Formats: sequence, C-alpha cells, structure tokens
Amino acid sequence: MNVLDLADGLWTGRLDIKDHHPFSIVGGLEEVAPQTGFVPSFANVAAFATGDGLVLVDTGSSFRARAVHDDVRTWNTTPLHTAVFTHGHVDHCFGVPIYEEEARAAGAPAPRVVAHELLPARFDRYIATNGYNSVINARQFSAPGFRWPTDYRYPDEVYSDSLVVSVGGEDFELYHGRGETDDATWVFVPARRVLACGDFFIWASPNAGNPQKVQRFAKDWAHALRAMAAKNAEVLLPGHGVPIIGADRVRQALSESAELLDYLHDNTLAMMNEGASLDEIVHTVRAPAHLLERPYLRPVYDEPEFVVRNVWRLYGGWWDGDPSSLKPAPRAALAAEMVALAGGVDAVAQRALALASAGDDDSLRLAGHLAQMAVDAEPSSTTAHHARAEVYERRMAAERSTMSKGVFNWTAQESRRAAED
Repeated sequence: MNVLDLADGLWTGRLDIKDHHPFSIVGGLEEVAPQTGFVPSFANVAAFATGDGLVLVDTGSSFRARAVHDDVRTWNTTPLHTAVFTHGHVDHCFGVPIYEEEARAAGAPAPRVVAHELLPARFDRYIATNGYNSVINARQFSAPGFRWPTDYRYPDEVYSDSLVVSVGGEDFELYHGRGETDDATWVFVPARRVLACGDFFIWASPNAGNPQKVQRFAKDWAHALRAMAAKNAEVLLPGHGVPIIGADRVRQALSESAELLDYLHDNTLAMMNEGASLDEIVHTVRAPAHLLERPYLRPVYDEPEFVVRNVWRLYGGWWDGDPSSLKPAPRAALAAEMVALAGGVDAVAQRALALASAGDDDSLRLAGHLAQMAVDAEPSSTTAHHARAEVYERRMAAERSTMSKGVFNWTAQESRRAAED
C-alpha cells in the first residue's frame, strides 16, 4: 500500500490508526505532488525538485539518514541546494554530510543549511547534556545502551521570525513558531500549495507535554497551527505519520489540533488563576473526547495529562502547591515510615498487587505508588521488586502512549533485574 492510500484509509476510518503508529511508518520516497517527494521514516523528509537542485525539509535521523538519502536518489539525482531543519531534534537533522560528500566528489557547491536562530543553542545544550539525554531517551524508547549523538551539522544561515528562501525561481516561506521546541520552523511553498510543518503535526495528540524533556509551548503551538491553516494548503507533509491531501482535510487537522491545545492550556490556566494545586488540575482537566477520537489526535505518543503539567511548569514553576513537597523529607525516609505503619514491606507489596489486579486506571495508579514505596523503603527486598515489576508491567500494558509505556517498561525491567540479583 502506498503512503497516499494509507493516508486516505486512516482519514476515512477504513484503516485503524492503532495498527499504524506514526513513528512506525517507514518506506521509500513517493511523489505526493508534482516534483514533490515525501519519505516516510522515523522522522519524515520532504523533498522539492527545482531548477537549481533539491530543497529538503529535514534530512532524517542518524540511523536512517543513509536510507533516506538512497530513497531520495531513486527519485532525483540533482545536487542538494538547501536543507531546512524544522527544529533541532536529532531524528530530523542528520543526513546533510552525505550530500556534502557527494558535492565534494562532483566538484559542486556545498549545500546550505537554514534554520531558526535558536537551533544552534539547542545543539550546544545537547552536547552539554549528552549523558542525561542518553539516559532519558533509552528509557523513553526502551532502548538500553542508546548513546546520544555529540556531532551536529550547524546551520549556515539563521533567521528570526520569517524568511523567504528562493531556489530555482521558487519561494519557500519559512516561519518560526514555538511548539514542541522553541526553535521550530514550518515551511510553506505557495506555488505548490504544500505545507511542510515538522513536528507541529505528527498524526497524534501533540507532543506538548513530554515528561522527560524541556519546556513545550501549548498556546504558541496553537497559534502556529492556526497560521498554517490560514495558508489554505492543498498538501500537508507532517514530521511524523502520513501526508494529508485536500485543503479541507488539511484545515480541519490543523484547526482541531489547535483546538485541543487551546482547551488544555486555557482550562489549566483558569484553574491556576483560581488557586488550584497541580494535583487538582491534573485530575480535573480532561481533553474533549470528540477530539481524541480523531485518528490524527489519539494519545499514542504523548498524552493530554502531560500537556497540563507542562502548562503548569511554564507559568507556575516547579512547586506543585502541596506544602509537604516544598521542602520534603527524603523519599526513602518517608517510604520507610509509611511501610512501617502499614505492617511492613510484604503487606505493602501484596496490597499493590491486589490493586493492580483490579485493572482499572485508579487502582493501577494507586498500585504504582505502593509498589514504589515498598522499593524505596527496602531497596534490597526481592518481594518489593517482584511486586513493582508486576505492577508496572500491568501499567505498561494498560497504556497507549509511547511516553508512559517507555517509563513503565523501564521501571518493570529495572525491578526484574534487581530481583534476579
């Protein structure tokens, strides 16, 4: 099935989005509009053939860049003129060195890279936090041993608010917006009515809450989506997932994504203004069900609950409003006290298992607290680790999002290893 048939099937409901996670769609380049190619990959690449060479919007991840390059070259062999990085996430901005090697071998001009002015600072931060990023991404994607890259291709040209890049007599309009990142760019090609939006749209509930990553910007994200919708594009090429074809569909997808973000942002902020604690807000604000039912807004990667937390972090800082958490006791000391009151680690572990066996969301959340408390109180307890592993395996099975599954799986495996030792 080609990518456009897949896209139509997902939109109309002939195909179930549960069977086509947006990060799992990988294939060769397909022409989705005249002289416009699309490479579905872990992070997608949009390719535009012009009279002066290729323009690429993103160039692939470090582990897929060569395959993406080969896919592009089956379609067009002209030199790469310009690469636009939609943002600095490492799944989007590798691949340029392959085209630079080609240019050197052919004695042709080197390609240029264009990005937002904040992108170089992101690369600098990635180098400074290499170890931390290795840990959290290994956990998020269940990839033990993953090592975060330290070598980046910095841009040759940066811009602030907007920039028109002309290649081969065509204009490529670049616009900055804050969304998943502060350095994000979306690209509109007016002559083709094609919009390449990076991770502003990923065929999933927007990644505006990632619990292990830096600040996201839900309200600014919504503004950017509405600006894109106003362009009346005929083709939307997303950062992940499949294209959307047809102006009405493109407008609906972008507008409803903005509606979801606006709802989460505005309702969280309203409760903050009333003096509610983070706990109250997290367990009160719920995304509209009719939006989460859309095949392109399912919470299969990030979750609306996490977006609420990120809105709190943006406006409210790190304190959650619970006075006991302002200057807390060490977690292990609190756990030891609570476990002693409950009658010991065995009693707490058994209660955690009993709650987990109920299987509903409220019981699983409580079970997670108790299992963690048992391990915190007695880190060497095999009983506690067996319970924690089983509880978090059940939690992982009950979740849909990559974020939650990754953390819960990592926790379960951690306790399985501890119990074996």
